[in-house]
Amino acid sequence: MVSRVIPVDLFDLVIFGGTGDLAQRKILPALFRRFCGGQMPKGARIIAAARTNLSQSDYKAMITNAIQAYGGNQANDAVALEAFLDCLTYTRVDATGDIGWPELSTLMAQGQGARVSIFYFSVGPNLFGPLAERLHKHGLAQDSSRIVVEKPFGRDLESARALNATLATHFSEGQIYRIDHYLGKETVQNLMAIRFGNMLFEPLWNSQYVDHIQITVAETVGIAGREAYYDRSGAMRDMMQNHLMQLLCLIAMEPPAKFDPDAVRDEKLKVIRALDTVEPHHIVRGQYQAQQGADDRHDSYRETVGNLRSTTESYIALRAHISNWRWAGTPFYLRTGKKLVARSSVINVFFKDAPHSIFGEEAGRHANLLSIRLQPNEGITLKVTIKEPGPGGMRLMDVPLDMTFSEALGAAGGNPPDAYERLIMDVIRGNQTLFMRGDEVEAAWAWTDPIIAGWQARGDVPKPYDSGSTGPDDADLLMRRDLREWQGINP
Repeated sequence: MVSRVIPVDLFDLVIFGGTGDLAQRKILPALFRRFCGGQMPKGARIIAAARTNLSQSDYKAMITNAIQAYGGNQANDAVALEAFLDCLTYTRVDATGDIGWPELSTLMAQGQGARVSIFYFSVGPNLFGPLAERLHKHGLAQDSSRIVVEKPFGRDLESARALNATLATHFSEGQIYRIDHYLGKETVQNLMAIRFGNMLFEPLWNSQYVDHIQITVAETVGIAGREAYYDRSGAMRDMMQNHLMQLLCLIAMEPPAKFDPDAVRDEKLKVIRALDTVEPHHIVRGQYQAQQGADDRHDSYRETVGNLRSTTESYIALRAHISNWRWAGTPFYLRTGKKLVARSSVINVFFKDAPHSIFGEEAGRHANLLSIRLQPNEGITLKVTIKEPGPGGMRLMDVPLDMTFSEALGAAGGNPPDAYERLIMDVIRGNQTLFMRGDEVEAAWAWTDPIIAGWQARGDVPKPYDSGSTGPDDADLLMRRDLREWQGINP
């Protein structure tokens, strides 16, 4: 199967933080792959801006190395790489001062023809306000301009409101693209297609037929390189409040009237506002420690952050409930953690047992399970019950119906496009469907803040768990109290 490539309009994309890790690992390699795919129009310009004083040749050498490391198979095409670098310009700009802004204004004015102007804030959130202010001051914040904002979108409700107010001073909500790369994943996109494009699942997608839903985002990496940020944030702020919240919204939302940005985001907002307060006994926090027998003390979270008394969680699991007609009584179990046994992001929808088995007790009890894998090996598996082959009576067994996207769809290079490829192209098109709206961000913090305040007031300390494990034992107890168990974290 060959995907259809639709070129986008002519654009200028300014990447603030153009020398940073995100620009080198994700943004520019994604643009390079879209360039190779024929989606970038001739004359499109990418302007990287940062405080570092670099020559054009030095910067292009830096990005050549980045693309060769992260650009995929196309990075071996020297001709394509050279042509892409011709679209790239570097300019020195100080986000908090006046250095470089006149030069950037002049550079932007040199663009020929009608084009979309996009400013990507690939910087820390403390620079969002100064950048927005200077774009306005130097006449770069036009009505047609768009800004892309990376998370975190605040650290609590108060700071999120302040950030939204600052951005709203210079840009309308329709110009602000709050990017969450999880929403750009191919499988996440397919959540809506599976639910709303197939009559098979939607009639069963409710508390009458679904026993419970598990959402897991497990990582094998620790927090090296992010120590200062992470120890102030923890897994709740870093992952649960945004990535897992967005997955929960997509899996639980009502069908929108149409596939329109505001229609979709309206339904997601309703899910967040319908979330019940999470009870303390439905929350498990963990913190990884050195694996028993390991010599490297830096496998310990506390050693890594240099704070032997840190109470910041690197793991969190909780049971959530949505108080609406569709999901009343159906628990949603969410968990995420660092230094776990495998890298795995998956949504598991457990359907209820058949109300009555006609096959007798010896056949066992069987229920359908829909697994939606976000990473790695993006795809969907549906476990169905069949008769076990052979004579000897009616014995039942569960078998998977598996669709791994790279195999079933023949994606280029054997893998689906990176999330940033889709999201950046959507910004250029002006499609906000996969981006978070300001009221959505604030509603998520309004649900998150009381949970954090609760454990701080109680003086809760995270439970230790070994690096390379599946998390703290208390997370298994959380499920066993409900006579359930986690679906394993599989690579």
